Amino acid sequence: EAALVESGGGSVQAGGSLRLSCVISGYFLHGYSSYCLGWVRQAPGSEREGVAIIAHDDTTTYANAVKGRFSISQDSALNTLYLQMSNLKPEDNGTYYCAARFMEEGPCDSDDVLENIALFHAWGQGTQVTVAS
Repeated sequence: EAALVESGGGSVQAGGSLRLSCVISGYFLHGYSSYCLGWVRQAPGSEREGVAIIAHDDTTTYANAVKGRFSISQDSALNTLYLQMSNLKPEDNGTYYCAARFMEEGPCDSDDVLENIALFHAWGQGTQVTVAS
């Protein structure tokens, strides 16, 4: 069964770091024309928002709120997506979801996906990040 499974969430003090991982199983990523993988978060009482996107060619896009603090990467051999989060702030609190968009034709535009997370085809269950002030 195809699945995206996140791990690495937890509780840290402001200024601390966390590394999230997402194992993607059941999807043959390189069988598609292109793909985008990303992290989306949802704070309590708020809508989901795109945080960081990485395309098949390693093009990355970040939300302004996390630029310079978060870094998205992928290990194609392990089918794993990562999000390195540094200098965490209380406003980074929330549930972090891993998501994927698969393209049968043409490229996946990471900017478009960041602005419209409804474009994602598959989602993980989420991992909680808590940052104490």
